[in-house]
Amino acid sequence: MVSSQIIRTSIEELHAITKVDLGVFDLNGVEVASTFEVESRNSGLITDFAASPADSQVIGSEHLLKIRDEGELMYVLVARGSGDEAYMIGKIAVSQIQNLIVAYKERFDRNNFFQNLLLDNLLLVDIYNRAKKLHVEVAVPRAVLLVETRTERDATASELLSGMFSSQSGDYITAVDESSVILIKSLKNGEGYEEIEQMAHTIVDMMNMEAMLNVRVAYGTIVSELKDVSKSYKEAKMALDVGKIFYVEKKVDAYNTLGIGRLIYQLPVNLCKIFIEEIFKDKTALDFDDETLTTINKFLENNLNVSETSRQLFVHRNTLVYRIEKLEKSTGLDIRTFDDALTFKIALMVVNYMKYLDTLQY
Repeated sequence: MVSSQIIRTSIEELHAITKVDLGVFDLNGVEVASTFEVESRNSGLITDFAASPADSQVIGSEHLLKIRDEGELMYVLVARGSGDEAYMIGKIAVSQIQNLIVAYKERFDRNNFFQNLLLDNLLLVDIYNRAKKLHVEVAVPRAVLLVETRTERDATASELLSGMFSSQSGDYITAVDESSVILIKSLKNGEGYEEIEQMAHTIVDMMNMEAMLNVRVAYGTIVSELKDVSKSYKEAKMALDVGKIFYVEKKVDAYNTLGIGRLIYQLPVNLCKIFIEEIFKDKTALDFDDETLTTINKFLENNLNVSETSRQLFVHRNTLVYRIEKLEKSTGLDIRTFDDALTFKIALMVVNYMKYLDTLQY
């Protein structure tokens, strides 16, 4: 429903132009917005008029008109002034407020439609019927971008996104929880994942510069049908979770580039526990000190290159070899070989996943 503040702004602008006093009242005669001082006697006059079959009525210098929405009586408008001029200004005000009601109702309905679409709460036939009614194109390539604000969702994030993307271009902004804002992005011919990646980084930079918001953006795959938008949303949600677990340093996560992290995320918990026990036996990854973990990660980042890793860690080559051999004695894995390095990398990722699951239990 259109807010009283919007109605107030509308009639105040008309009053400033025409100098005709206007007031909008609900069906019980209670003031919604007015440019004149409302008298107590007005309440009874308005309720009597609302109950009458007439669409307009003149009482002294006041013109009373009804504001409807699809035939249903919503408000009563009062225009103060003698002659036809006040009546015509009242008719203009009625038309303007009725258009505002339709626009805001459509906006609300569209937001509600996309929320239910994302959450898979609609039947296929309802999707197409409601899309037609709300003038939403069905066969357009789209992708869902999820913008997480790290803290409780800020209205600033929605406002900034609304300034960057508009419904006129086929883009829609909504939310289904308090931690993130959702952008359903319509793509033009020739646009693909490269353009979406650029959009995601632009959103991160804009949020940081304009509102000092530390956001993380994730997006799903491109879908060609409106009914599949929920699929892209679920993928974006998974990309966000997987990114926070395995790729903490990144600000943008794409579902189609999650790699092995996506595979681990979908493994059963019991299987993860068995795998960790087999790799580390009576040790755990928590037993490794920060120096050892830093050495391992840097060595893996440098594609098992001893010389480059020792240079970046500012240690002698022999020192690095000593650390690797010490790790081999405790785990039985020589990370200088590809197979053992891959096993160790996966094990560390599984450990991070287990830590993440532990945080969800508290």
